[in-house]
Amino acid sequence: METESEPYVRLASLRQLHQVMADMNTARSLADTLQTVADGAVSALGYELACVNLVRPDGDLVVAAFSGNPAAEALITGRAGSRASWDRRLNMGERWGDLVFIPHTEGWVLDDDDVPQWFTDGPAPRFEDEWHPSDRLFAPMYSPGLQGGTSSGELLGVISVDRPRNGRRPGAWGREALQMYAFQAAIAISNARLRSNMQRALVRLEREQQALRASEESFRQAFEYAPSGMAIAEMGGDQHGRILRTNDALCRLLNRPAAAMRRYSFSDLVHPEDIGTLLRTSAEGGRAELRLARRDGSYVWVSLRNSVVADAADGPRFLLTHVEDIEERKRRELQLAHRASHDSLTGLPNSAELRARLSARLCGRPAHAGALGSLDAAYGHPAYDLPGGHGFDFAPGAEAYDGYDHHVHTAAPEDDRDDGAKGLAVLFCDLDGFKSINDRFGHNAGDAVLIEVARRLSRGVRDGDTVARLGGDEFVILADGLGQADAQDLAVRLRNEIIQPIRAEGRAVRVGASFGIGWAHCGMTADEVLKSADERMYVEKRSRPKQHRRAG
Repeated sequence: METESEPYVRLASLRQLHQVMADMNTARSLADTLQTVADGAVSALGYELACVNLVRPDGDLVVAAFSGNPAAEALITGRAGSRASWDRRLNMGERWGDLVFIPHTEGWVLDDDDVPQWFTDGPAPRFEDEWHPSDRLFAPMYSPGLQGGTSSGELLGVISVDRPRNGRRPGAWGREALQMYAFQAAIAISNARLRSNMQRALVRLEREQQALRASEESFRQAFEYAPSGMAIAEMGGDQHGRILRTNDALCRLLNRPAAAMRRYSFSDLVHPEDIGTLLRTSAEGGRAELRLARRDGSYVWVSLRNSVVADAADGPRFLLTHVEDIEERKRRELQLAHRASHDSLTGLPNSAELRARLSARLCGRPAHAGALGSLDAAYGHPAYDLPGGHGFDFAPGAEAYDGYDHHVHTAAPEDDRDDGAKGLAVLFCDLDGFKSINDRFGHNAGDAVLIEVARRLSRGVRDGDTVARLGGDEFVILADGLGQADAQDLAVRLRNEIIQPIRAEGRAVRVGASFGIGWAHCGMTADEVLKSADERMYVEKRSRPKQHRRAG
């Protein structure tokens, strides 16, 4: 505020200050209020620069408005300073009532903190109360408290001012005017926030009312024209689950007319194997992937997502089901799963899949361990809770312990005895002479041999047996329910198939095969079973003359 002397204040200046305060309280928005506060400090209080730093929800202060210098405004508007740095500023320097004045002799320690600031160039002071370019003057703004006073509430922000136009530090009147101005600015900012919140609430209420009035039409259009299937079914009563309404997308997906769909519930259309999955997804927010029947009897994979439509008086009334076609994704998933578990060259199960299938048959406990009580004591949990997390298949002819509801133990025939006992035979096959084919005719010829050997092995076993490629020229056959003689006969038949000429790269080549027969039984790991069969294969390979091992 420009004055000729501190006790004397021009009436025009008071009118200007009064007008600025009135403008602060009639601004249209919070942003306009903040800018009016900054502009008023320049126009009515007579400072060259003014900045409004507003407290954000996270506690830091952001430069929300600036006045007096467009270049400085562009430089720091929108930048934030930490609350810790601001607290430091407001707790140092000289206290002028609620104002904080930090003279240039102390303010140099603040030059490197993170509070956005500007620097005014100018000559050094020539007399005691002249404003120094590095002096700082802050006017904190506090929300009005219940007890009144200028600092009875929480900090809303800080008005920073720089260099009065008369070049002198504010006297008693100037300080009082700035302090009063900050108090009125805090009231205006609080009121602007309240108006802004009320306006947002009114707008939100109006929008909600409009949405409520238009909800039925919006729902109808969203339901009818949704790109994926939608259905509404009854909840509760004798007709629970009956489909009341379907959209065109669902009718097209299942190739069924809407009139016919109203005769069914989803339980009538789901694949028999997926009934349990459907029942588990009937509740609010239920999701499931299952198969639904088309009109022609085929099935399509879909993703179901349920929502309950309810009202305050009657509670849940309908079940809204979103049906998405995932047939293509399921097909890709199956393809990816097959690639991950099968050899890319031969199409046979790979090493990982072989071990998984073998481990699924072995519970990891010795078949001769005795009573269930001793097993519980050894493992610390019920005997049926088997370690390893494997699924359990049933082995024909094997004998199970009492209490094992999900696993039949795999037992091996006695070595070198054909007493009629049957078990899970593991035939380890290694090709003889394969390396020379690779060396002489190239890897394409070698690949052709491996593909044909895989085909002959698969053709020579029973349905349900596993033929896997372990790696390189090694293959493994899992054949369940065989005795000693059966396994030996199978190895002879497969060897005779393999040694027949193979067409590769336009020429006939031959390979031989060595077989080792191992037996899997519970208490062994998959690697132990394969190692046993591998060792027997090498014994068999070394026992045959070299010329009998190679047929190529």
